[in-house]
Amino acid sequence: MRSRIFVLLLVAIMTLLAACGSPSKEDVMKKLSGKWNEAKGYELQATMEIKTGSEPRVYDVTVWHTKPDFYKVNVAQAGSQESQMIVRNEEGVFVITPSLGKTYKFQSDWPTQNSMPYLIGTLSDDIKADKNSTMQEKDKTYVFETASRNNHKKVLPMQQIHIDKKTLLPKYVSVMDENKQEKIRVTFNKIALGVEHKASEYQVDMEKAQPEKKPQSTEDGQTGMMKYYPNLNWEGTVIEEEMVATENGTRFFTTFGGGDKEFIVVQEPAETPDNQMAVSIEGDPVDLGFTVAALTNNSIRWEQDGVAFFVASSTLTADELIEVASSMSPENSK
Repeated sequence: MRSRIFVLLLVAIMTLLAACGSPSKEDVMKKLSGKWNEAKGYELQATMEIKTGSEPRVYDVTVWHTKPDFYKVNVAQAGSQESQMIVRNEEGVFVITPSLGKTYKFQSDWPTQNSMPYLIGTLSDDIKADKNSTMQEKDKTYVFETASRNNHKKVLPMQQIHIDKKTLLPKYVSVMDENKQEKIRVTFNKIALGVEHKASEYQVDMEKAQPEKKPQSTEDGQTGMMKYYPNLNWEGTVIEEEMVATENGTRFFTTFGGGDKEFIVVQEPAETPDNQMAVSIEGDPVDLGFTVAALTNNSIRWEQDGVAFFVASSTLTADELIEVASSMSPENSK
């Protein structure tokens, strides 16, 4: 009788210990939401590796966030002077490209429409938004697998968020394609919660930005400008190409079709403005990873490597326009 009671007590104790040692997904989510979202602000430094092109690209990312709606994100390509800054303040959303001396202004509620893997608040929202998300414990880490809500969710539909058990802060985020192949990884090198910045520190000051020399690599021998083509697994081919001389260099028109997806790509040297005033631009800002684009119902425009791009279509969806933009590669890297 005593041995039976002892066994029952032992089982009860082990069950209790197991329950205490293995918090549920809901318990962890509650702790994360409290820690990440209740902070009045934060600073972080991260490294973002993008593997969607012909060669991986690495970027250094710095983020400031002060509640409720102030953001400053600086993305700089490793080993290059190319950088871009996204600022949200009381006046709107600004995208600044120092190499071109350009500032674009959006009237947008960025980043609430889409998740960004380097913004920890939107990662928390991703976990809560996906009712089918899962959590696993691996050594000293909680691993959440959720549907992605980023601008690439059609081709990169899922992500894994790796969270340190002790600090309850993200270690890295892996954004994956439908085959669970990692295409984007954001590694958090430093996160400081509770850091606030004054509103004046989110003001846009383009007087400090000086246009830099445009890159000269991968240039076309005849035109002096590199040509880009989309790298897609779609049916259809290039059906027409046209080159027009302009005061700023050469403008290329490339029409794609032959299938159920038709679109035109326009590319030309990006101009350096005569002044540093912010230019209002139509559309919503979307993060392509390597740059920020302006998206409308039937077009997307952005600047990259000293080239201005414009893609227009009456048949492509917004997700497909983003897919085209994300896949553009220099001709000799295809």
